[in-house]
Amino acid sequence: MTRHEDDSQMSRFEREGLERFSARQCVAAVGLVAVLLLLFAGGSVREAAEEMETGWERSFLMAVGKPSDVIADNLPFQDAAGDVTAGLSPDSDLSAQAGFSDAGLTTAGGKLPPITPDYFDPQVLGENVPKRELETLLVTGDSLSTPLDLELARLLADDGVRVERAPQLGTGISNDALVDWAQLSGQLTEDNNPSAVVVFIGANEGYPLPGANGTQVNCCGPVWAASFAGRARQMMDNFRQAGETRVYWLLVPTQRDPARAPITDAVNAAVSVASQPWRNQIELVDLPSVFTPGNRYRDSMDIDGEDVIVRESDGIHLNDEGSALAADVVLDAIEQDFTYPGG
Repeated sequence: MTRHEDDSQMSRFEREGLERFSARQCVAAVGLVAVLLLLFAGGSVREAAEEMETGWERSFLMAVGKPSDVIADNLPFQDAAGDVTAGLSPDSDLSAQAGFSDAGLTTAGGKLPPITPDYFDPQVLGENVPKRELETLLVTGDSLSTPLDLELARLLADDGVRVERAPQLGTGISNDALVDWAQLSGQLTEDNNPSAVVVFIGANEGYPLPGANGTQVNCCGPVWAASFAGRARQMMDNFRQAGETRVYWLLVPTQRDPARAPITDAVNAAVSVASQPWRNQIELVDLPSVFTPGNRYRDSMDIDGEDVIVRESDGIHLNDEGSALAADVVLDAIEQDFTYPGG
């Protein structure tokens, strides 16, 4: 076996006949590559420099990149290189497609509806929104809204807030036999001119609704949910008074009867979709996460270290204790947006 005294000695390449290029030739090769890059891709140096953080390295590359960009732009080699390599990553012809700058973007189904600033809650985006004074609070809905309305009136009694209670027992959005909520929401808003509205409805839903072609659609698939969302959106638009009124719409907690779960899920999903155009005026209050986390029904829950029954015996409505807890949750949301006249 041949023994090498020092494998780090460069002379062994000469000894084994592996030497091919001199140092001068290597420097010349690097120089040739630099010239070719300058001619064929001079602008890439400046583009790379622009993406770097401020520092001497960026300043150096910018000093080199600006003249190299000018040289490459005034010679034909850069365009020629682009033509030769275009096949490696071909660009599709997009001239027939609408772009971001085209007015009235369209899809196969027609024009896309515009996204307006009303879709966004300014507070979620970090804006500091001045609080307004809560003069009148309207509390309405079906039987779910009581005794919540009484509890809110009691809590605000000393704060100078006028609380208007308007529960409509036995009514529903999907059943207008007793009352048409599209009409009622407009009338309640006109009569009371509230600063804010609390809506808690959903105990009597699940009735068939008209679909797009006018035929009745049973609960609770996407077609039914879309029809329900359209009705809820009409109510929301009435309550919000063109943005002058803040609406707090309470999502419905899970109910005891498993057969009602699809109805509750569809109602909450539809309400969420309906509110999207006005998220800066309509806040969804997440009562399910408070009373039925994970969509698991429970009659009682821990409140201040005690196990307290919070539901009525029907497994649908909140009792007095549950309504008191819901009122605290609602007021926490209201106090993010309003001050009270009484301080």
